[in-house]
Parts: sequence; structure tokens; C-alpha cells
Amino acid sequence: MGKLKEVALFILLTVIIGIPLYFLTLTGFSFGTTEKWILIALNVVFLALFILFIPFKKKMARLPSSVYIAFVVALYVEMYGIPLTMYLFAGFFGYDRIFSLEFLLTGIFGQERFYRFFNTWVFPASKIIMGIGILLIIYGWREIHKARRENRLVTTGIYKYVRHPQYTGFLLITLGLNVMWLTIITTIMWPILAFLYWRLAKKEEKECEEQFGEEFREYKRRVPAFIPRLRIKKEKSSHV
Repeated sequence: MGKLKEVALFILLTVIIGIPLYFLTLTGFSFGTTEKWILIALNVVFLALFILFIPFKKKMARLPSSVYIAFVVALYVEMYGIPLTMYLFAGFFGYDRIFSLEFLLTGIFGQERFYRFFNTWVFPASKIIMGIGILLIIYGWREIHKARRENRLVTTGIYKYVRHPQYTGFLLITLGLNVMWLTIITTIMWPILAFLYWRLAKKEEKECEEQFGEEFREYKRRVPAFIPRLRIKKEKSSHV
């Protein structure tokens, strides 16, 4: 019965997240100036809501979240507002409209082929990456919330596979946004964001080791930090 509830919850969250994720990030350019800025605000608010799933104990934890918000704002302002990439690359490449770095590929592949590839593969891939990231944040928060009430180390649920699912989630969201709409600013910001979450994870692990001792060290040896291991069980065969 518990597994059935987990599946039902997963489906419900996917639907709740998927609807705004689809409609907020697949809107075209046929809008007036006011509508575009409203769309920027809606996208930023929607993606910023997931910051609420991260507990802030110290100032150090706020820095990566601030960079995450800055990343989202920079991307959507450029997407629907001021295309900085276009201004920087237009003269150099001789194009008059370059909305993102991907658009430069139209000159190589041809416009029709590029748009077919972009709409068939790139957009769906970005949505899947972002959706996984959002679910990791929510499920990670759920396990932390339960463990804090019981004052124990979190090793259950998604934490059986990665030690920092929420940070992985934020990196996947921003990676998905970069896949969908790669710009100069976000290309520079993503490695910085990854480094900040890595540094924060190291700091938190040091505190956990001080609090939980050998229990945490054993957990750390078994479970990877950000990317789950693909374990292949080797079956022992007996020869007669």
C-alpha cells in the first residue's frame, strides 16, 4: 500500500509541476512588450518557488540560491526581453537576429533542419532534465523534513542514491534551462553555480560528520554525492 501511495504521489507531482513547466517555458515570441515582461515575472516566480524547499541555516547556504535566482532572471530576461547574446554576436557573425547560441547552428545545419531537430529533441530533453531536477528537490525536502522531526541522519528515500539530491536538482533545472536556451551569461554562470553547490555540500558534510560521526562516514562511503551509481548485480553461477 505504501508503494502505491508513492507512485500516486509521484504522478500527482508530475502533473502539478508539468503543466506550468510546459506552458511557462514553451511560449513563442508573438507577444507585446508588457506581456513579455509579465511572462518573465511568471517564469522567475515559478522557478524561484523551489528555493522554499531548501532550509537556510547560514549565510553560506543563501549564496548558491541567490546565484540560482540570478541565473533564472538573466536567462528569461534575455529570452523574452533583452537578447544580449544577439548584440554581442550579431556583428561578429554577420547575423541581425541571434537570440541564443543555438541559433548560430542554423547557419551550419540550415534553418528548417535545425528547427526540426530543436523542437523534436532539444525542447523535450530540456523539459525532462528540468522535471527530474524539480522532483529531486521536492522528494529531497520531504525526506529532510521527516528526518529533522526524528532528529536522525537522512539516509532513506532519494537519499539512498545520492547525498545531495536537492543540489543536484537545482543544477539539473539550470542545466535544462541552458539546454533549452543557451546564452553567454548562463553559460558562464552554470559552472559557478555548480562550484558553489559543491562547496556548500562539502561544508554541510563536515558538519554532519561532527554530529553523526561514524554513521555519516559509513553513509558517505556507500552513497555518492551528486550522481547515483549504476550498480550491476553480478549473479554467482554454480558449475555442475
